[in-house]
Amino acid sequence: MTITFPIITLSIGGAQRMLAELVNGLSAKGHDVTVLMPPEGTVNYTINARILRTKQHFMIHEKDYPKSDIIVSNFYTLVPGAHQASLNGKGVHVRLSLCYEPAFLPENHISFPTYHISKHMVVLSNWQKQLISLNHGHQAHIVPVGVGTAFKNMHIRSTQTQLHVSAIMRRPEGGYSWHREQDYLISQLEIVQAKYPHVRINLMSPPDEFRSSPQLQSIKANHPTFRYLTPGHDGAMAYHYNETDIFVNSSTYDSASLPGLEAMRCGAALVTTYNGGNMDYCRHEQNGLMSYRYENRLAADIGRLIEDADLRRRLAAAGELEASKWTWERSVDAFERVLYDIRDSR
Repeated sequence: MTITFPIITLSIGGAQRMLAELVNGLSAKGHDVTVLMPPEGTVNYTINARILRTKQHFMIHEKDYPKSDIIVSNFYTLVPGAHQASLNGKGVHVRLSLCYEPAFLPENHISFPTYHISKHMVVLSNWQKQLISLNHGHQAHIVPVGVGTAFKNMHIRSTQTQLHVSAIMRRPEGGYSWHREQDYLISQLEIVQAKYPHVRINLMSPPDEFRSSPQLQSIKANHPTFRYLTPGHDGAMAYHYNETDIFVNSSTYDSASLPGLEAMRCGAALVTTYNGGNMDYCRHEQNGLMSYRYENRLAADIGRLIEDADLRRRLAAAGELEASKWTWERSVDAFERVLYDIRDSR
């Protein structure tokens, strides 16, 4: 198949990781894949496919699309152009919904109606499928996320003299991180640090985001006992996951919640809030500890695992086993089957 992916950016992040893995995986299977991207679009992942730059800044128009079998849009701003290109015979439009934008991003009066345009829908989790079905009637295909081969248990925790509790902080400026509940996260980690001063608390951010974010820099300055890390590639990220005994996620709205899965694959015990997408891999008291945000229990759950080493090890082992099932090969195979089914059904 010839497949076109219009993509605004491939900066570091779970959604962009999914796109990069699908592009590369389909290319490796012999499909002719093109990434259509504005001239200033960032590419922080290795891409083994043709990258075709548009001429208009920050925009991808119908006229920019080459003819292909399939057009895969991934964000609401891309849907109208992709749909028009499809109507003009440039390929079947498939919407890969990496997030359900109307519920957490500005301009939902614009993003909500775009779900009435797309006939063919792909989502990342059962929760996301139910959400879109309730609001729009789509019976979407599910293509799960995966974990890269760099993320594995290096078995280095026994060499450490401190217990490590880690979390990820993203750039708050711009309004795209409110669902991560990062103020709540910091308040809960402050409680943990006060009660367990012997525990090392690590906060991790993408390097570019930390450099460009006064708010992240302020958090670092105001918490001198926290260790701040800026891993810039998978190897560094995997190492810091491996240092981690307890990984903490405070997001309350995620289609898939990839970092928790990566941390589990590296052997960390997961403490998380319910965010919808993580229900596909996290089961409370079986392979992690999960709380609803209103329960205000994140610090208590972290403390529970600090104090109960046997429970921490049991949950970590079960989490690692579960995460081993989530491979990018499985994701690419599932997406390829969906694309064939959509193409052949026409």
